[in-house]
Amino acid sequence: MSPTVLIIDDEVQIRRLLGVALTGAGYKVVDAENGVLGLQRVAGARPDIILLDMGLPDMSGLAVLAKLREWSRVPVVVLTVQSDEADKIAALDCGADDYVTKPFATGELLARIRAALRRVEPQPENAVFSQGGLEVDLISRVVRKDGVVVSLTPTEWGMLKLLIRHAGRIVTHKQILREVWGPGSEDHGSYLRVYFSHLRKKVERNPAAPSLILNEPGVGYRLNLEG
Repeated sequence: MSPTVLIIDDEVQIRRLLGVALTGAGYKVVDAENGVLGLQRVAGARPDIILLDMGLPDMSGLAVLAKLREWSRVPVVVLTVQSDEADKIAALDCGADDYVTKPFATGELLARIRAALRRVEPQPENAVFSQGGLEVDLISRVVRKDGVVVSLTPTEWGMLKLLIRHAGRIVTHKQILREVWGPGSEDHGSYLRVYFSHLRKKVERNPAAPSLILNEPGVGYRLNLEG
């Protein structure tokens, strides 16, 4: 059965554009032009994923997301404009799974949708994560790159494990610092660039052009599922 995508956006041109692209990619599409109607559509259509614009006429996208997360865990990809970095971070912290910046490329949007949908597929408890030559056994804590065992520090392991747990989804700087370094570390963002550089040297085939651990400037990091 084709997954259902709910588009919540007040711009009719955007809804039409997305509708054509998504239908052509094999999705069933439902749409709504404001937040109240969008929440009603969630209850009625039971979509598999939601594309949510942050700038709605009747209520903010964050308000829609907050109400939605009171009773639903359906994946949400928010649509933002280039300058709304604070909104991106707020949306991710509020429960969004990803974001796409307007104007966006259709190919990128479809990739983000596939990654978000993949995250909701049930995973076995002892699953070994494998992607792009990287293999991570989360039970035995053994990491291999192209079959060769890689030694990680406890901090690097914590970072990698966190990204794997949220694979395909952006993990914000604040969340990484809080979960790896502990509460009260959220202001030490300078740690991340250095530590991620070390981690990439160990797990990426080409650390200078990383394909696994992607940086979302000013927002966070993502473990890529499309490479």
